[in-house]
Amino acid sequence: MGLRKRAAEEAVESEVIKMVKIEVLDMGAENAKLLIKDSDRAFANALRRTMMSETPKMAIETVRFQMGSFDLCLSCGHLNPAAAARESSGGSGCNQCGKKLEKEGVDYTVWETNGALPDEMVAQRLAMIPIPTDHTMFHYEETCPTCKDLIPEDRGCPTCNMIYTCKAFGTEEGMTVTAGDMIYLGDQSLEIPEHYRSIPITKLYKGQMLEFYATAVMGRGSQHAKWSPVCGVTFVPRQVGILNNKTKAKILWDLNLTINAKDFDKDGRLEDIEKVETLAKELHHVGDGTEIQTEFKDAITIEDVPGDFIFSFETDGSMSPQTALEMASSSLSETFSSLGDDLKAVL
Repeated sequence: MGLRKRAAEEAVESEVIKMVKIEVLDMGAENAKLLIKDSDRAFANALRRTMMSETPKMAIETVRFQMGSFDLCLSCGHLNPAAAARESSGGSGCNQCGKKLEKEGVDYTVWETNGALPDEMVAQRLAMIPIPTDHTMFHYEETCPTCKDLIPEDRGCPTCNMIYTCKAFGTEEGMTVTAGDMIYLGDQSLEIPEHYRSIPITKLYKGQMLEFYATAVMGRGSQHAKWSPVCGVTFVPRQVGILNNKTKAKILWDLNLTINAKDFDKDGRLEDIEKVETLAKELHHVGDGTEIQTEFKDAITIEDVPGDFIFSFETDGSMSPQTALEMASSSLSETFSSLGDDLKAVL
């Protein structure tokens, strides 16, 4: 029994520390394409699921809306509670500059927080805006060095919370409030990325205003989709083209498409990933449903490469593809290590 237990432990260790080779095929600002070698579908799918559900990300969790009607002083731009500062109501003037508010449209304008969209819908849109995530600066509230010992209701500090504020006013023609109108109360490098500042939140017309404070916290996609930093995460087997019959393959070459005989090596194999993808599309010209299908037959076939997968994904802009991959790999490694420890304990 002792030998069997030791053999089982070694098998677990072997599976946990098994190295998977990853080759970068394309790495853009928001997308990545990788080649995973010496692996299997289980690992590729585990990486896919971990990237979507376990990669830490900041997202807006709570929003505090300023509610009510206000008199905007046209001299200093200060918002006064409705009617409280008007001379006709016995007020002493603007709370900030002291100017008497006598005539609407001349001394002041009235604004109300009554936009077309309900607050719940605005909050939902805010939650899906990509918040820049710096894993070296922020922590989960429950593991934050400052807040972890506090009750959940009292947690929240500059190392586990990000606060954005927004104050916007409508116009006669209508003004679209976007993510670019949100201001981060902190380092400017954590403002909403330029590429996403045009995301619409709501539209305001004359007399309508929107003011809120939004708090972003760290979370995981397994808790809510707003904490998932990636989308379109897919993997497919790597494939190669096989030239089986040079004579019949000429039927495809004569169509003057992209791929030709020179793209295959001396063994009749096409291994370039992009060219194989192009070949797969061009084979439709001689495949099922075409007049030359019978004559062409299997002159060229496409075969899967065992253990190799093409893995691709996009980020939502909250972090770079490199960061998303590193965090997912780290989380997956911890999971396998923990699983190995648990198995050792019961074997």
